[in-house]
Amino acid sequence: MRRAILTAVILAAIALLPVAVPAQAVKTVEPTAPAAAQAPVPDPEPRSVTTRHSVRIDGQVVKYTATVGWLIMKDDAGKPIARFGYTSYVRDGVRDPVRRPLTFAFNGGPGSSSIWLHMGILGPRRVVVTDAGFSPPPPSERVDNEFSVLDVTDLVMIDPVGTGFSKPLGEAKGEDFWGVDQDIKSVGAFIRRWVTENGRWASPKYLLGESYGGMRSAGLADHLQTVHGMNLNGVVLVSPFLNSASGVDGIGLDLPHALYLPALAATAWYHGLIPNRPAELPDYLDEIERFAYDEYLPALNLGSLIPPERKRAVAGKLAAYTGTSAGYWERADLRVTHPQFLQELKRDQRIVTGRIDSRFLGPSSNALAEAMNYDPFFPAVGPAYTAAFLDYLHGDLEFPKDEEYRVSAFDIKWDWKHKQPGGDEWFTGPPDTVPDLSRAMTMNPGLHVLVQQGWYDLATPYFVMKHDIGHLRITPEARARIRTEYYDAGHMMYLHVPSMRKYREDLAGFIRATSRL
Repeated sequence: MRRAILTAVILAAIALLPVAVPAQAVKTVEPTAPAAAQAPVPDPEPRSVTTRHSVRIDGQVVKYTATVGWLIMKDDAGKPIARFGYTSYVRDGVRDPVRRPLTFAFNGGPGSSSIWLHMGILGPRRVVVTDAGFSPPPPSERVDNEFSVLDVTDLVMIDPVGTGFSKPLGEAKGEDFWGVDQDIKSVGAFIRRWVTENGRWASPKYLLGESYGGMRSAGLADHLQTVHGMNLNGVVLVSPFLNSASGVDGIGLDLPHALYLPALAATAWYHGLIPNRPAELPDYLDEIERFAYDEYLPALNLGSLIPPERKRAVAGKLAAYTGTSAGYWERADLRVTHPQFLQELKRDQRIVTGRIDSRFLGPSSNALAEAMNYDPFFPAVGPAYTAAFLDYLHGDLEFPKDEEYRVSAFDIKWDWKHKQPGGDEWFTGPPDTVPDLSRAMTMNPGLHVLVQQGWYDLATPYFVMKHDIGHLRITPEARARIRTEYYDAGHMMYLHVPSMRKYREDLAGFIRATSRL
């Protein structure tokens, strides 16, 4: 997207003309005192509300302090440019709080607040939703989160500018924050500010980003250490998106089609739509990954020059793996996008399959449509998350109701240009923060990475990230610092209770192993 350019309109001042009047009408007017000089507008103030609570995690009672509010961010001249919202959870009664692990977490979008991670898995309270189905209407249920990692790390849930309570101030505009590099810069400035104000420079530090939050995290890992001198202990990439050239299908590139295929096959496997269904999904996906690289991608690379018999053979295998017809793949020239697949998979039943989590199903509003026109995942769980969080915000956390919390801002115009480390100033190419993560891991031999992926995620398929991780330009020693975990769920794997339990175990274990405490 190109940044909108606003042209300033300068209004000409119009002088008042004197009016001639008859002499007898003239009267003396006493001069009035000059108007008092207008008082300067005071700078906006930071605001926060602090409460104290406890929660039982892993069999122990954890007492903590919750703070919700915002900091005022300023430019180099000291002028306010943004109100930056957050919710922090700090464990009480810690012997050496300065050295306790600290995790900054955010969702993606771009344009999403942090409520999904906040109320789904990380925070001390979580919303109860129906797994792989539509949650019931209000009242939504909120419970203590026994799967939180607050026993292991303090948490700061971040809402980037445009979401939550965060917004531009003064002469700043949304466009100053809404872009790959602008976002990395502003979130990095907030992290540095929060760490400084709270005396946490000595703490082991972690970033945890979901979806587009992965692109943000990879960029931040490099930005924080090169600009702010802040080394991280770990980066946690939850269902991450890092590289548009590998992670977006349907834009004229062949590679993403091959990388999406295992997730399409996992979806068909889950719904029982493939012949001779194997018992174990991971072993089956190993076979499909080999096919994607060894047969499917080479066939795509031939373009329209592919021999007809080879095209038919590949289409037949694609049909068998994905529960669709060979003719469908042939008509698509072997290039079916994931929105098309999710509409086609159960078209004869007038059902559309979920994108964020392909275990979810919903009625198709147009069975003749070429591609899905809505994702049943969002109406299934979104309202429950929104209601639970806003009730929690104004209830448990006692934040006043005079400010609107913006759950999402997907209407923002995003600047997708990204200057990679050592990249070209003239042509930046597709946005990709894989090189940023490569440099961060190279320059910081203490940086570890945890990747968490769901099999049934068609928004950011697991094989895309597996490919991207394989293309990090790092040494074998650095590669040994990367760990990947998979879950029997989708993009938000923490909707699935068994995956929720595994998620906590994996994340808590990762932080314990890398915090040097």
